[in-house]
Amino acid sequence: MVSQQRMNSSPKKSGPRDLRVVAIGGGTGLSTLLKGLKRYVLTPSLADSGQTTIRELCGVVTVSDDGGSSGRLRKELNMLPPGDIRNCIVALSEDEALMSRLFQHRFQKGSGLEGHSFGNLFLAALTSVTGDFAEAVRLSSEILLTRGHIYPATVASVELETLMEDGTRVRGETQITASKGKIRELFLVPPDVRPLPQTLDAIASADLITVGPGSLFTSLIPNLLVREIARSIVDSAAVKVFVCNLMTQANESLGLSAADHIRALNSHAGGQLFDYALINNKSVSAELQEKYASEGASQIVADLNAIEALGVCPILGDYLDEGGVARHATDRVAQDLMALMAQAPDRQAPSRTES
Repeated sequence: MVSQQRMNSSPKKSGPRDLRVVAIGGGTGLSTLLKGLKRYVLTPSLADSGQTTIRELCGVVTVSDDGGSSGRLRKELNMLPPGDIRNCIVALSEDEALMSRLFQHRFQKGSGLEGHSFGNLFLAALTSVTGDFAEAVRLSSEILLTRGHIYPATVASVELETLMEDGTRVRGETQITASKGKIRELFLVPPDVRPLPQTLDAIASADLITVGPGSLFTSLIPNLLVREIARSIVDSAAVKVFVCNLMTQANESLGLSAADHIRALNSHAGGQLFDYALINNKSVSAELQEKYASEGASQIVADLNAIEALGVCPILGDYLDEGGVARHATDRVAQDLMALMAQAPDRQAPSRTES
């Protein structure tokens, strides 16, 4: 649960609220968060519950993946990578049984089919039929009856490039993930791409914006390199929350503390992003620590004084679910985000103007 000592510093808001929420990220982290937030989306059964609910939920997803099934479709069909977006559509779907299982089904054999998921192929087919990847995402969301909207961070074809601490450059997400050096700065190629207007509208009207969890340099920061997205978040009157990762990640964030993550996000966004940071305070089991240590990874250090020095209020809680890997406990994360918003004062979001 939320650290009450820190939460109570926020002015209390009486009565339930209907929120507009934008969650930004990629990989499995964003889909995990969306699965928890989905349960608070306003439905007839929640209408008279007296609790804070979500009127509109939007996910903004990075589109720089160049590996696996997504990478193959990207190269062969000249389309945007569908994998992370597929995971988010499934996470928000009304029916988590048959249709979701169908979209996540991965072919184990078959010439040309092996390794592809059905959902990726479905998005590829819809993109071919409509000629518009964003429209294919919208139609897929309608078919699965999602409780929210999914927007790619941009519909431009982009690659990631890093400047490493030793001065070398690495191009492509797969190569970046495999590299052994420390990343100094991340770039989009090409740099001047535009987001969807719907994304900017959602950010401008949001009550709550979350960034994370997810791989720092290949899932989170790429969204902020779409400059209008970063500028809109910085300028937004919404409550802005960083959902911190549980563990460091080999070749991306080894040795980086929670405050280091926030510094990297602020630096690439070109401004102060967050009001709060949700940080796990439950220790990982010795068995799982040993497994991660074999990859050079460890539990992220929650350097609370450094976080507060950045103007960010830490919110501590048990956000760890252990299985074969460390995952966020989606229900507890969503519950504490809703508790935070129940106490936070209303903010008047400014209307967006074209730059």
